[in-house]
Amino acid sequence: MPNLISIDEAREALKSAERVLVIGCSGGGKTTLSTRIADKFTLDYLSLDRDVRWLPNWTVRDNTEQRQIITDLVQRPRWVFDGTSPSTFDIRLPRTDLVIWMRVPRYKALLGLAKRVAANYGRVRFAMAEGCKEPMPDREFLSYIWNFEKKSSPAIDRQIEKYGPQIPLATVRSDQDCDALLR
Repeated sequence: MPNLISIDEAREALKSAERVLVIGCSGGGKTTLSTRIADKFTLDYLSLDRDVRWLPNWTVRDNTEQRQIITDLVQRPRWVFDGTSPSTFDIRLPRTDLVIWMRVPRYKALLGLAKRVAANYGRVRFAMAEGCKEPMPDREFLSYIWNFEKKSSPAIDRQIEKYGPQIPLATVRSDQDCDALLR
């Protein structure tokens, strides 16, 4: 069973947390929250997309190399890690002090994606690897977001239970929760 904590408890935990993992569905606000946490608490901002998964022009980096990069990154003393990928929780969770799960409704994630595309279409955004220009989302990506809770969340739950059941986990469901967390 995960070590679920309230937003108020997470706000207190953030004051002393040195390593924070922010997970959730694409478009759900992970990057926005992660950068706000990094700025407020002077933590290194690490992006799974920018720093690990993608090479220029949307080329996926080899899994073995990804795992080695993550292993090296989590050795840093202070960070906020933006990105889900439960297949790497075995490396990231043991070094994490607090998990924040952006678990917003699907309409909010789709709206977040639409805003991201509108603001960045054809450009490389801050949290993405060099040469990975923001595309129009395809049907597969939209389906991933639409079905995230049903198809992806169970694997996340299993990996948290396996590799970090003792780590405090706060669930953020709204902009109000984000604001309360950082108040």
